[in-house]
Amino acid sequence: MLSITIICVGKLKESFYVDAAEEYIKRLAGYCKPEIVEIREQRLPAEPSPAQINIALEKERQAIRPHIPTGAFSLALCLEGQEMDSQGFSKLLSDCAGNGTSRLCFIIGGSFGLSDDLKNDTDKKLSLSKMTFPHSLARVILLEQLYRAFKIIEGGKYHK
Repeated sequence: MLSITIICVGKLKESFYVDAAEEYIKRLAGYCKPEIVEIREQRLPAEPSPAQINIALEKERQAIRPHIPTGAFSLALCLEGQEMDSQGFSKLLSDCAGNGTSRLCFIIGGSFGLSDDLKNDTDKKLSLSKMTFPHSLARVILLEQLYRAFKIIEGGKYHK
């Protein structure tokens, strides 16, 4: 069974995001071993300088790295990543499993994204959309798309 780790900078605060994430994690448990790792987002002033942002992103990178499972296929969620439709995303999961990959690791940044070094160290950059989403919503969207991908792979009726 595929193990999927989702590393998120920041915690879910709003109960509706928590409820949605928990529902999809419950649904995913029948298809994979999902794990959510939350990393504390670095605090920045209201108007941070580029240097302050880079320092914060580097600290977050250092906190994220130890949580990326050894041997995992890692994917950074970022604006410059490859966009996929749900069918393409399900094919990516299927191809990973077919190539002997047993672990996937998705990384979702905080308010200022992810450091360039971290993004460049991952196996793939993935974009959920050209639109910008709050990282809490991005987590829920990713979980839903993972569930949808597994339903597509099994030929279920969830994806229409």
